[in-house]
Amino acid sequence: MILRILFSIITLALAGYGLITRNFEFQAYLILFLGLSMLVTGIQEFQQNKKLTGWLLIVVFAFSLFVSIQSFILH
Repeated sequence: MILRILFSIITLALAGYGLITRNFEFQAYLILFLGLSMLVTGIQEFQQNKKLTGWLLIVVFAFSLFVSIQSFILH
């Protein structure tokens, strides 16, 4: 629960910074922390025996991890 809140706060802070300053330099970090938030939520869903939602969140995490790694490589 603490990790989910922490990753969500970091994601919101990075998104707010990007919107206010119109500087999207940290967008790769934003996607990474959003994906980590989805991973933690997916693990919690597995623990509550909601397998379909858990798998969906894990797939979203994998895709966002791929996108953020690709963003780090290109910049």
